[in-house]
Amino acid sequence: MSNSMELSLEQKFNIRSFESQVKGMSHEQAQDFLVKLYEQMLIKDNMYQNFIRHQWGIDSPPGA
Repeated sequence: MSNSMELSLEQKFNIRSFESQVKGMSHEQAQDFLVKLYEQMLIKDNMYQNFIRHQWGIDSPPGA
């Protein structure tokens, strides 16, 4: 794996912290959390797509 694909020490620490938080959740809490997390991931994807479209100029109408 290339260096750009590896997690930093801080990110690894955040994963361990997240892991301990999740272990304390009930099954219902974990399911609700996963649905919300997935929604946030989709919103983030949309933001990246819109940003790239804007940067590449493909969100403008032709001739604008």
